Amino acid sequence: MKDTNTRHLSWDEWDELRRPAPETTGFDKVVAAAMSRRSFMTRVVAFGSAATALNLMGSTSAQAQTASRFAFRPIDIQTDFTIHVPEGYDWDVLVSWGDPLFSDAAPWDPTNGGDAATADRVFGENTDGMELFEVDGKQVIAVNHEYVNEDINLPAATGESARNVDSAEDAMKLMNLQGVTVMEISETDTGWDVVVDSPFNRRITNNTPITLSGPAAGHALLQTSADPAGTTVLGTLNNCGAGKTLWGTYLTCEENFNGYFGATDPATTMPEGFDRYGIGAESRYAYEQYDPRFDITAEPNEANRFGFVVEIDPTDPASTPIKRTALGRFKHENAAMTLAADNRVVVYLGDDERGEFLYRYVSNGTYSEGGDTSTLLDDGTLYVAQFDVDGTGAWLPLTSETTGMDDLAMVCIHTRQAASAVGATTMDRPEWVAVSTTLSEAYCCLTNNSKRAADAVNAGGDAMQAQDGTPNPRAGNEYGQIVRWRPTCTDHGADTFSWDLYVMAGNPDVHDDAYAGSANVTPGNMFNSPDGMQVDSNGMIWIQTDGDDSNEGGFAGMGNNQMLVGDPETGEIARFMTGPKGSEVTGLTWSADKKTAFVGIQHPSGDFPNASPVPRSSVVWVRRQDGNVIG
Repeated sequence: MKDTNTRHLSWDEWDELRRPAPETTGFDKVVAAAMSRRSFMTRVVAFGSAATALNLMGSTSAQAQTASRFAFRPIDIQTDFTIHVPEGYDWDVLVSWGDPLFSDAAPWDPTNGGDAATADRVFGENTDGMELFEVDGKQVIAVNHEYVNEDINLPAATGESARNVDSAEDAMKLMNLQGVTVMEISETDTGWDVVVDSPFNRRITNNTPITLSGPAAGHALLQTSADPAGTTVLGTLNNCGAGKTLWGTYLTCEENFNGYFGATDPATTMPEGFDRYGIGAESRYAYEQYDPRFDITAEPNEANRFGFVVEIDPTDPASTPIKRTALGRFKHENAAMTLAADNRVVVYLGDDERGEFLYRYVSNGTYSEGGDTSTLLDDGTLYVAQFDVDGTGAWLPLTSETTGMDDLAMVCIHTRQAASAVGATTMDRPEWVAVSTTLSEAYCCLTNNSKRAADAVNAGGDAMQAQDGTPNPRAGNEYGQIVRWRPTCTDHGADTFSWDLYVMAGNPDVHDDAYAGSANVTPGNMFNSPDGMQVDSNGMIWIQTDGDDSNEGGFAGMGNNQMLVGDPETGEIARFMTGPKGSEVTGLTWSADKKTAFVGIQHPSGDFPNASPVPRSSVVWVRRQDGNVIG
């Protein structure tokens, strides 16, 4: 990676520089030729109802007749630098990177990327997953800040050098712009505002003390010179998706943590297991040059303390966040919680990397409203998914016995290796998981996997071949899909399930084979790379994309990244919102009365928002002009 400008790469692209996958082979063309759209649709994988599929196949416009459950008229694609929503809806900005949460923070200044001294007192950079909580009649949002954009966060740097971080102050500023924001918001006659100086306002950054709990807490691999007990870690890194517990706390998920660690001595031998997680001698932000805990040469165990799910209590600003190691260590996208039939807690989790896995955690204890929840995310069993070609699947337990590992702590630290050991199904970048609020089913966005081919493997050497009749049937998959599973006997605690694909994204204007997508994808609603996902109280699936917005070639006619709404009962999908050019639309939650949606806009380009001198990631609000429930 020497002499390579990494500032504008996605994390997926950055990882590819570290571990290039085999080039796509002729196998891609063989699969494409063998899988005509007609024959593909008649095989094992099912998509919605047949009647809906026929209706949608005939629709050629985003202005087609909408289904009765859609409370909006679908919109067309856009390629500009602002947001578009349906007729009858309004939107505006709630908060942007650099906006003060406290009156003692300096106002955002585009000439210096914001004040370094108060970077932990303002709204952070690159908003992602979020959840809203009602606390004593007030509305509080917790929001993730996934990563930073050095060229605008540290604008004093010039040229095309691979890095901008030139001092300890630069490093600290970037660390403080990441993590999580907790903030109170309030509705006004003209929209929504942040309540500056609210007692609920709080920043959790890369340096906030956090407790380690669960099976891995105190393990030798989590012990460092600063924390010989292995029970307290500073900070949470690369917070991507999120979740909400049944007892009203926030789950923030550490994703691409591997890129934050490097070695000041390039000859340093990498510890066992680092290759599986993509941890190497060169980092993305050069933090190891200014803070020894990010230096693998000095602290080889520090990286083992990241890649977990962190629980935060938004009601208590003085509380210490907790890393729940029982939920496994990998590139967590989000955490979707529900209950088993016997009231055990179930958490679904995706590992966002090509060829990695889909997981489930089931607690040993049961949940009761108002009861003790302190150990429900510490004491349980982690499982990994196996999908079979007959439309069934199983959750494989990850224990010391099934994996051959020494103990449960090792399963929780080297979770990817544990999943490989039991023969889990490699997936096309499993990202957000959502559980239906009205049906006994759940969904996972499989964003894409352009490297799936005949000879491709994941970082652990597991085969990544396209296989008909599985959730990952396409080689060279640049469009992505959403897999759906229904637990046996409608019990999310059951160890078996049936599955199908709710949608396969594609381009029917360009392709007439499997790459055209499933029958519920039309020229009027097509998209690529489903990423974020939430299910509303009516059971409708809100799908957010993070894909190619070039609007060219195989992506012609798709426009900017977007947010769509799907009806799982009919298979229908309609475009609700388009984001600014260059942005990912990510993170979604609703106000307490469900009349406002809050949506994250990450790494926009142009002058978003509001003719800004530099683009600023933001959370926006969207609501109906007639004051009714959104959707």
